[in-house]
Amino acid sequence: MRFLLVLALGLFVAACSTSERSGTDASSTGSTGTTTGQTMTGPEPGTQAHLNQTIGDRVFFDFDRYSIRSDMQGTVSAWAQWMKENPGVSILVEGHADERGTRDYNYALGARRSHEVKLALTAMGVDGDRIETTTFGKDRPAVLGSNEAAWAKNRRAVVVVASQGPSA
Repeated sequence: MRFLLVLALGLFVAACSTSERSGTDASSTGSTGTTTGQTMTGPEPGTQAHLNQTIGDRVFFDFDRYSIRSDMQGTVSAWAQWMKENPGVSILVEGHADERGTRDYNYALGARRSHEVKLALTAMGVDGDRIETTTFGKDRPAVLGSNEAAWAKNRRAVVVVASQGPSA
């Protein structure tokens, strides 16, 4: 008898949790719509959060190189389009390097990487006055470690939204 009671209680709990997931609550992610009239929105266009959510904020480079890799060209093109859609936005492009090499060499490499991104964006029609560049060399690693996996994540350029004006 006790077994049947426990089994019935378990089935009841399972049935309740199933109906909660398939309900029409306004906070659910299903296609049932909202009952409060509120609309779900993402980050405000032209913000860092919007850039991060729609495109991402970084591109990666090969070892000891500053040319934009072919697999990163799409990201840079998307940044250019995003900047055209958000004409009041100015950005800072940060250049980074992995830990190998001297501090001076990596500062120079990071500078070349950020400048290369700026050149690509201006070639795609973005006003160069909206783009500043800087370098951090090897001083701000994204990933700690002395292996290829960490180094690959640290050889990068990062776009930071520096100012946000009115959007188009």
